[in-house]
Amino acid sequence: QVHLMESGGGSVQAGGSLKLSCILSGYVDNGYCMAWFRQAPGKEREGVAAIYTGPGNTYYADSVKGRFTISQDKAKNTLYLQMNNLKPGDTAMYYCAVDEGPAARSADFGLAPLHHSEYSIWGQGTQVTVSA
Repeated sequence: QVHLMESGGGSVQAGGSLKLSCILSGYVDNGYCMAWFRQAPGKEREGVAAIYTGPGNTYYADSVKGRFTISQDKAKNTLYLQMNNLKPGDTAMYYCAVDEGPAARSADFGLAPLHHSEYSIWGQGTQVTVSA
């Protein structure tokens, strides 16, 4: 059974940086997608960044392009999200997710696998708060 555990959230001022980590335990077949999502109170869960581990392709929401970087250390079974130049609008609970099915198929068809319905396994989340 696959489990995900996020860490690295916190409170920073606008313009600051944080690096989130997500440790994956359990077995996942080759060629899967992992992603970071975020959800602010009263808003829908939003895809922030994803990585298709087979070819190593990365995908980003327009709102974070140029500021966030997703990466993976397969030897450590860890997914990262480096967040720079943070803005108050980035305040949310951040979740990592993994899926071997719908998300990977989207990526195979050249689509960005950034919709929450494509992922079936989720971590508990880590809070990121950015003050003005």
